[in-house]
Amino acid sequence: MSKILIRGAKVLGGEPQDVLIDGDTIAAVGTGLPAEGAEVVEADGKVLLPGLVDLHTHLREPGREDSETVLTGTRAAASGGYTAVFAMANTFPVADTAGVVEQVYRLGREHGYCDVQPIGAVTVGLEGRKLAELGAMHESAAGVTVFSDDGKCVDDAVIMRRALEYVKAFGGVVAQHAQEPRLTEGAQMNEGVVSAELGLGGWPAVAEESIIARDVLLAEHVGSRVHICHLSTAGSVEIVRWAKSRGIDVTAEVTPHHLLLTDELVRTYNPVYKVNPPLRTERDVTALREALADGTIDIVATDHAPHPHEDKDCEWAAAAMGMVGLETALSVVQQTMVETGLLDWAGVADRMSSAPARIGRADGHGRPVSAGEPANLTLVDTAYRGSVDPAGFASRSRNTPYEGRELPGRVTHTWLRGKATLVDGKLA
Repeated sequence: MSKILIRGAKVLGGEPQDVLIDGDTIAAVGTGLPAEGAEVVEADGKVLLPGLVDLHTHLREPGREDSETVLTGTRAAASGGYTAVFAMANTFPVADTAGVVEQVYRLGREHGYCDVQPIGAVTVGLEGRKLAELGAMHESAAGVTVFSDDGKCVDDAVIMRRALEYVKAFGGVVAQHAQEPRLTEGAQMNEGVVSAELGLGGWPAVAEESIIARDVLLAEHVGSRVHICHLSTAGSVEIVRWAKSRGIDVTAEVTPHHLLLTDELVRTYNPVYKVNPPLRTERDVTALREALADGTIDIVATDHAPHPHEDKDCEWAAAAMGMVGLETALSVVQQTMVETGLLDWAGVADRMSSAPARIGRADGHGRPVSAGEPANLTLVDTAYRGSVDPAGFASRSRNTPYEGRELPGRVTHTWLRGKATLVDGKLA
C-alpha cells in the first residue's frame, strides 16, 4: 500500500499541517510528520478539503454519449475536485429500472475517477403517470436512495405523495425539479423586465415557488424527506426557510451559475446562458447567496448539463437548456461566497462535501480530514487566477457560460481512497 505525505496544507483553510495517507486511509494529521517511504506532495499553503460531492450531475450515458459519458463526466469531476457524483435519471433509456441504474453504477466503478451513484427516476419514463421501480432500484447493487424526474417536474400531487410515502420506508429522498408546467409553457427565460424588453416568453418565479410550497406540505403530511433541486428565486428561499422553521424535513440546493449570473446576460441572445431554471435577477442572486451562507440552502450542486456543439450553437429558441459545471464549480463558489466573506473554507467543505454526502447517503465521502477517515481529498490553489478555457475541459461538451471569464482558484490534486485521480492539475 502506497504512502503519500501532503506537506503544509491548510486543512479547511486553517493553519498549515501535514496529512499522511497510507493506502486508502488518512493515517495522521499534524505538523512535522515524517516522510520516510512516502511520496511527498508540497502543498505550500494550498487549501485541503474533503473530496467534493455533487448531488446533481448529468452523465448522459446511456443514450447521449455524444454529450457526455460516464468516463468523460467522471474525468471532469476529478478535474473539479469531486470524488463522488450522483447521476441523474434522464438518460435513454431512462434510469427507471434496476438494470439501468446498475449499468451506470458499474461503469462508474470500472472507470475509477470518482464514485458514481445513480439517481433513480420517480416515474416510469419520466412521464409523471406511474411510479417507477423505486424499491427494486434501492435493493439493486446500486443501492439507490435518491429519486428524481429532473428535467421534468413531478407535477401530479398524488404521484408525488405516493413517492414520498414509498421512499420513507427505506430512508430515501425525492429530489424535485420544481416547475409547474402550465405556468412555463413556451417560456424562454426569467419573467421580468428583461424578458419584456426582449420579447421572450417569461418563466415566472411562482412556477417554481408554488411546487416547492406544495411539496414541503406533502413532505410534512407524509413525514418523509424532500429535496429541492436547483432553487433559483428569493421567494423559494423564503418558503424553504419557513418549512425548516416548522420542522419539515426539506433540503435544498443552489447551482454555481445561479450564485453568479443574472438574466441581464440574456440580452446577448447567446444560448450558452439558456438554462433550466433560468438565470434570475440580481435580487434573487443576493438572496441565494445569503441563504447558502445561513444554511437555508444546504448545498451547492452543479446541475452539470453537457450538450454537443450543435445543440447550443443555434438560435435561442431552438437551443437546449443547460450548462457544464463540474470543472468550474469550486472557483465560482470561491468568488461568490469565500471572497465576499459569506463562507469560510470550512463552510465550503460543508456545502460541497459533507452535506451533499449526508443527503445522498454517500458512504465514505464528506468525512472529516482526520486520522482513520477515508482518503477522499481535494487540494486547491486558492491564490490562482486565470481565465476559463473550455478547450482544456475533460468533459466531452464545452457549453460553459464562463469562457474567457477570470475565476479564482484551481484544483491541483484529487485523491479517491488514496489513489491520485488528478496530479498537478492533470488527470492521472
